[in-house]
Formats: sequence, C-alpha cells, structure tokens
Amino acid sequence: MIYKYKIFWIFVVLVLATGGVTLWWWQQRQRDVPVPKIEAVRERPAIPVPTVRFRDVTAEAHLQFQHYNGAFGLKLLPETMGPGVCILDYDNDGWQDILLINGCPWPGQDWPNNYHQPCLKLYRNEGNGHFTDVSAATGLQQIHIYGMGACAGDYDNDGYIDLFVTGVGGCRLLHNVSGADGGRRFEDVTAGMGLPTSGGWPAVLSAAGFDKHTEPIEFATSATFVDYDRDGWLDLFVCRYVTWSPAIDLAIDSTLTGIGRAYLQPQQFEGSQCALYRNHAGKRFEDVSEAAGVTVYEREGTDATARRRPVAKALGVVVCDPDEDGWPDLLVANDTVRNFFFHNVPDEQGRRRYVEKGQEVGAAYAEARARGAMGIDWGEYLPGRRGAVIANFANEPITFLTVADRRRPRFIDSALAVGLVGPSRFWLKFGIFFWDYDLDGRLDLLVCNGHLEPEIGKVQAQQTYAQPPLLLWNTGDAQRLWEPVPPGVAGEDLFQPLVGRGSAYLDYDGDGDLDAILVANNGPVRLLRNDQNLGHRWLRLILEGDGKTCNRSALGAVITVEAGGQVYHREVQGGRSYLSQCELPVTIGLGRLDADHVDRVTVRWPAFPDTPPQVWQHLKVNTVYRLRQGQAQAEIVR
Repeated sequence: MIYKYKIFWIFVVLVLATGGVTLWWWQQRQRDVPVPKIEAVRERPAIPVPTVRFRDVTAEAHLQFQHYNGAFGLKLLPETMGPGVCILDYDNDGWQDILLINGCPWPGQDWPNNYHQPCLKLYRNEGNGHFTDVSAATGLQQIHIYGMGACAGDYDNDGYIDLFVTGVGGCRLLHNVSGADGGRRFEDVTAGMGLPTSGGWPAVLSAAGFDKHTEPIEFATSATFVDYDRDGWLDLFVCRYVTWSPAIDLAIDSTLTGIGRAYLQPQQFEGSQCALYRNHAGKRFEDVSEAAGVTVYEREGTDATARRRPVAKALGVVVCDPDEDGWPDLLVANDTVRNFFFHNVPDEQGRRRYVEKGQEVGAAYAEARARGAMGIDWGEYLPGRRGAVIANFANEPITFLTVADRRRPRFIDSALAVGLVGPSRFWLKFGIFFWDYDLDGRLDLLVCNGHLEPEIGKVQAQQTYAQPPLLLWNTGDAQRLWEPVPPGVAGEDLFQPLVGRGSAYLDYDGDGDLDAILVANNGPVRLLRNDQNLGHRWLRLILEGDGKTCNRSALGAVITVEAGGQVYHREVQGGRSYLSQCELPVTIGLGRLDADHVDRVTVRWPAFPDTPPQVWQHLKVNTVYRLRQGQAQAEIVR
C-alpha cells in the first residue's frame, strides 16, 4: 500500500512539474511573439464610376402631382408612410404609363385650399416625351381611397393589364375594360371578385368621432401578383402593416423633447397578417391565407393556452426563387420584427402552399436582430449569383441577402463584405430597386430616402426630413461590389433631397436606357431622365404568356440571354421596391458587345410544370422585341 502511495505522489509531482514547464514555455512564447501592429483605419479609395447624368424632366414631361397625406396636427401613423408608384402599359401601345397614388383627408377634414387631386392619377405616355392626365377618362378619378401602393397584372388573361391598389381602410381591384369611346378604362370589381370591400373605414363624418374610433382599420401596404400554384392565373399577395385605428394611435404617448407629440414607431402597435388570394380562372378570388401558410403567429407565453398574436408588420414584398425549382417563393420585409421567407412547397394533396422559414434560412434577421425594413428587391447581382436587398431605417445599413446554398435554400447577409454598410447606414431608406442604369450588364442599386418625422432635425442635428437618394454602381468585383455614385458624376438633379418613399424605373422615352421616378410623402413626384451616352448596347424584351398555361403578363418568367460569351439572367417581376412596381418589360444591358446581335434568348415561362422553355436566336441589339409564348417569331416593337 505504501508503495502505491509513493507512485501516486511521484505522478503528481511530475504532472505539476510538467505544467510548470508548459507555463514557462507559453510565457516565453508570448514574449517572443511581436505585438501586432494595427494600422489606423483608412478611408477606402473611391473606384471610378462611369459618367451617366440624370436630368429632372418632370415639368417638361407634363407630370403635375403633389401627394397629400391628410396630416392636420394629430400625427397619425399612416400619414408618414405613403406613397408608391406603379408603372404599366394600360392601353398596350408599347409606351409605359405612370399611376400615382394619393392620400385623402381624414373623415371630418377638408382638402387644403386650392388643392384637390384624385386619389389615383394615371398619366398616359404619348410616346413623344410627354404625358397626359387620363385619370378622368379612365374612371380612376371616381376611386376614393386613402391610397398607399399599387401593383399591376392581367388577372383575367384578356390581354390588358389590371390594377390592384392598397390603402388604409381597404383595397381596390380595378379591371381594365373597353370604354364607350373605344379607349380603355378601369372598373372597380373588388366586390364582384370576392375580395374584401371594406377595410373598416369609419362612416363617421365628424373629426371628433373619427378621433375616438377604436375598431381596427385595414392598413394594407405593398402587394404583388404571383401565380404561386402555376395554374396560369395570377394570384394576389397583400402586405399589411400594423393593427391600427386613430383611437389606438392617440392613446399611446409619444413625445420628443422640443417638438411635443411625435409620430409613433411600429413597436408600439400590435402586428397584423399578410393575405394570399387564389385566382379561380379569372372569375373570383378566394382567401387562402391560412390554408396556404402566409399567416404567422407567435404565442405570448410558453403555455399552450397562451394568446397567439399576429407577427407581420409588412411593408415590402418581392417574388423570388432562390432554390431555382421553378416555384415562386416570397420574401417579405417587416418593420422592427423578423422578415419572412415563404417557401413554396407541395402539400399532402400535391397542391402548393407556403411554409415560413425566415429564421431557418437566414433571412429573418441581420446582425441577429430585426431591423426597420421598408422596401425590397431581388435580382442577379453577379453572373449566376442572386440576392435580395432590403432598405432599412436610419442608422441601419441595407440588408443584402445573398444565396449561399440553393439546395436548402440558405441566405447570408453580405452587406459588410461587399461595401454596402458604410454608404447606406445613415439614411432612412424606403424605395429600393436593382437596375442596370449604365447598360454594362450588371445590376446597380437606387435607394429613395426620407425621414418620418418633419422636425427630426430638432432632436437629431445630423438628420433631416428630406434626404437625397443614393445611387450605387455595381463594380463587378465581388470584394468591392458597390461604389457610391457622387453628384459630380450623375448630376445634381438626381440627388436633390426629398421626403422619399416609393420609387420605380421605366424607359419612358424609348431610347433603351432606364429612367427613374421618385415619389415623396406630402410632396411632388420627380421624373429623372437617363442621359447616358456610353455606347453600351442593350436588348429590351416584352414577354406575353399564352393566357392558358401561363399568365398573360408573364409574371415570374425567367430570361436567359447569351451574348459575347456572357450569360445574363433576368426575371419579369411584379410589385417590389416600396409600395411600387417597376415596368414589366425587361432591359438587358450588353456593355460593349462587338456583335450586332445576341446569340440566344431562352425564356422559362411561369406555366404548368411540364411546359418546356422557349428559345429565340440572333435577336438584334438595341431593339425592342415582343416574345409571345408558343410563337417562334420574335416581333420587333421598335
């Protein structure tokens, strides 16, 4: 026994001695390692960007519009949020028209003196650089709604594009029909198509009665048409913001030092629910929100009987397909709560439904927390690489969700790695979209900015109510992808401050490059003409589905263009940005292509799953084509 104890103590001494030697060695190693030299942070040298100037042509184009938010002193939340803009070719003349969305006075209030514009204002593009106000002629002047946004799509496959308008107090589905004079006009078919006709807008006429109204009023924001089940008919997805009424709003105390009552933040309201309406052959819409999986709840406690509360505070939506399985998924930008990713999957009966997987796929949060998400878009930012951008609140950078794994799918926020964080953090961002403004074949970014609080400068000296837009050029370098474009390169007109909200692009003058339209809260519209002259070539495609296996608007179609050894992927997209929709024709920049034609154009139609893709060859560059499903010959538009 004594011998065993001796062996034990000898072992202990050896261990301690070894530990001492090890400690001594580690200390000596630390002394031998030089202290790392940390260089001072240096500003990254700017990358030269091409000179492409934008010119304000709003007055020249005969656009006269001033948004009205109804504010009269109470500071109600909806007054801060609108408006959007929708681009569509309502009369099929090949020129893009503009729908502008207005607010209206609250119940018991009047329009301001010398000001009365319809809640919906449609400008027809005359094809000569000018627009004509056709709001009255098309019946839109009769639509009364506190408007927020709009989207467009041919829901009945009759060959003419229809409108869906969102707002506070309800939405409107507007059918594009032939008028008595042979022109086109819009009819309100909301009730006849099975959609909700009332969003809780109070019937009271007095201001005092409105202030005390407690029942929630629908607060619909962005929307998009999407054929989620690929039956050839466009369904409808609608974002809703918060559970809101004037009495709820006014019951919450919100003050800022030096200015008194301030506009409330969304954290102070309960969430809402998004909605999905399935299209039954253009005859009626059915609310399938619950069955199709787009309602999202969370329990307020761990007990099984705990109250379920709605999660969504949705402001933006975009259709995407990160796993490239041909079934349209949805990314939803939520304000101060987690973002949603609705993955399109088959159910037990072989039909389609959505499963919300935002947290699972890495789309819900940025830097492990929710941001104040507003607008959103999706596109191919580098060859073969797709991602989504989300415009966030002030002092929060843009979220840049890149597809890390298509098989699951899986997203990574790459904003910091590609140079988006620094240029975008400061501004309060709303409208955002991908576009190739210099036609070099790479998608750039435009962001429309503006604050919520008119007197923010009194409490945050560096912030302003009106803010300049942000233009970011795609360098093509994955390590330094986004370069801010200065006013000296793009022109001062683009960067004039505004209380920016919705934004969209269109080629209004038919010269092949993309122009921008920006709308302001309680302010004017702004049309910026793109005057680029870089000599870059382009191809412009208008797609038309057959109306049987595929929706006539071809929303969801995927276009592959092969030219000069390069491959470009683009999609026909509906509602996106913020409360807005860009034009449906797709412009592909080709840079300094040597050839006078592209090698091949392939279209994967958003049709029945067994519908094969269609191929056209040797289309001429700098040309607008109409590609019809099932027709081998491409039609030259101009």
